[in-house]
Amino acid sequence: MPLIALAVAALAIGFEQIIQWRYGPMGLIAFAVLTVGLKAKNTTMSGIGAVILVLLLSQSG
Repeated sequence: MPLIALAVAALAIGFEQIIQWRYGPMGLIAFAVLTVGLKAKNTTMSGIGAVILVLLLSQSG
């Protein structure tokens, strides 16, 4: 069980670093808002984070 938790934490940190490297501070803020919204089960906050990430993804193409 600890190995699975360690692997999930490593993947989350890696994904966070990729978002920050690719989309800058705004991507990191959007990812943080999305994560906090999901953990708090707050649909408004997670929706705002998701919308910001989608907007950042659509600009890069």
